[in-house]
Amino acid sequence: MPLLHSIVHRLDPTLDGETLTLTPADAAHPLDDPHLEALAAALHETFNAKPKGWGRFAEEGAEAAPVSAWLQAWLDGSDNFAGVTQKLAERLANRLAGQLGVGGYLVLVDQQQGDTRTLLVALVHQREGIGIDASHHAVPAAQLNVRQLTFAARLNITQWQGGDGQTQYASFLKERGGSKLALALAECLGIVEGADAPADTRTLLKAFSDYVEKEDLDDTASREKTDALVGYANEQLSRGEPMTLEDVSELVDEQQPKAFYDHIRNADYGLAAEIPPDKRTLNQFRRFTGRAGGVSISFDSHLLGGSVEYDEAGDRLIIKQVPAKLKEQLKGQG
Repeated sequence: MPLLHSIVHRLDPTLDGETLTLTPADAAHPLDDPHLEALAAALHETFNAKPKGWGRFAEEGAEAAPVSAWLQAWLDGSDNFAGVTQKLAERLANRLAGQLGVGGYLVLVDQQQGDTRTLLVALVHQREGIGIDASHHAVPAAQLNVRQLTFAARLNITQWQGGDGQTQYASFLKERGGSKLALALAECLGIVEGADAPADTRTLLKAFSDYVEKEDLDDTASREKTDALVGYANEQLSRGEPMTLEDVSELVDEQQPKAFYDHIRNADYGLAAEIPPDKRTLNQFRRFTGRAGGVSISFDSHLLGGSVEYDEAGDRLIIKQVPAKLKEQLKGQG
């Protein structure tokens, strides 16, 4: 993932914790800095693995931040990377004052991967450690803690510049314990959250379950399609990119690549064309299957406790909503 631009500024809270002091870098880093490339790769890996909020820049108006205009000026060539990032760092220092207990390095990385260009903004803290010098003696060795980011956001520049205005091209860390800081960062950057990754992922999986039931797929086909869907979602998650309904539809039914897409649209699940995957929701999704004594049962895990109940003491599985096709077969057989 080649670096196009990169720079590191420093933010430190004052002793009373009420103010953030900015120590800006004089210039951007050289493009051939292998250490910065390694740092950028580690930050992207951490960012991809954590829960995120998704959105886009606010429309011009009272609530919109100037950040999008600054970035556009840089992309247009009327401003330079170092100057724009310093203005952004100053804005963060002013807006996030009183919310940071320890200082850190504000890392900004502009990268190209294939056809996609991204800008990552991340605050990284430094921790003290122990290293070994050339004389084999133990010495203090400071290290950046890339696994625990205080806040971070990533802008998909390619989608922003070429999108239709509805694409969720901006994402930011949204950990449970740090939601207040995450929302403050999003507001500072002018990002309006427009996608709920856990809810949208659950809805997509519900639509998939409904489709499997509607098409009356057997256990083997159902498992294969479930694995394909979850595999694709996890791949997009590792790349930090959203799922697209068209890609999902092709995976779910190769013979009819538009069938699942049409199922979602016709049933009006309220899903956008692109859906940010949620790791926790994906990890909880699986199918329970079993066969014994001429009885074959298969259902999605999210149905357990709802339309399907398991009575462990009585060794019973209770199905509350019998599939329509099965109802037709059972009529008159009692």
